[in-house]
Amino acid sequence: MKNVAINGANGRMGRRLVALGHEDARLNVAAALESSSCASLGSDAGTAAGLGEIGLPFTDQFSSQYDVVIDFSTPAGCEVALQKCLEHKVPIVVATTGLSDAQLARVDQATKVIPVVWAPNMSLAVNLTMNLVQSAAQSLKNVASGVDVEILERHHRYKEDSPSGTALKFGEIIKTAMNQKTEAHGRQGIVGQRPSSELGYHAIRVGDNPGEHTIVFGMMGETIELRVAASNRDCYAAGAIEAAIWLCGKPAGKYNMNDVLGL
Repeated sequence: MKNVAINGANGRMGRRLVALGHEDARLNVAAALESSSCASLGSDAGTAAGLGEIGLPFTDQFSSQYDVVIDFSTPAGCEVALQKCLEHKVPIVVATTGLSDAQLARVDQATKVIPVVWAPNMSLAVNLTMNLVQSAAQSLKNVASGVDVEILERHHRYKEDSPSGTALKFGEIIKTAMNQKTEAHGRQGIVGQRPSSELGYHAIRVGDNPGEHTIVFGMMGETIELRVAASNRDCYAAGAIEAAIWLCGKPAGKYNMNDVLGL
């Protein structure tokens, strides 16, 4: 049984990780980590997660006894967790999105010392769709009439980063295969004819939508759309748990969900 610490345990995703982790016989939720400014420090994480009291208080104290940490917090919270994991040589699953280039560079540096799974999305369906998008982009890159690619993403009203990290990863996959030169984030006014070398992003924020992505490949006379959607957050939490269990015992290095899921 693996001792798993959850960083950002009082957030929307953190609470689901506490709930699913508590029910998983393969692991022990050893800590519900939160920032020192969290008003819930000392209260029971199980109660916050809807389980009732489980004897697991929110804490800002890190221990070297963890087998692995799952970070599903904020960019600032991720930085703290990453530093603590480096100090104590503890593996970490980085599931927080919205990291800056400098923060991503710190993740890369950490992989030289500890094993790290970094992925913009923990869902099996999303990661499988990324492989399908890569295949489509490779197949369509030389279409003579050109291919227009647009990425539409929907998330809940509380999401702070835009476009989503998942949408940006889809974009990275497409640009690598098809060599788009520019990006458009929404359009307004008389912007002129759309160049096929442009990659379009559209971010929609509505209600409690847990995540939905549609990648459109538009050609003359036909269109391909690849869509993946979550109905709740459990798919992300379940993927992060699988990543954490898989990561235990791995050598230092940078891993992704393709490694975890064998895709």
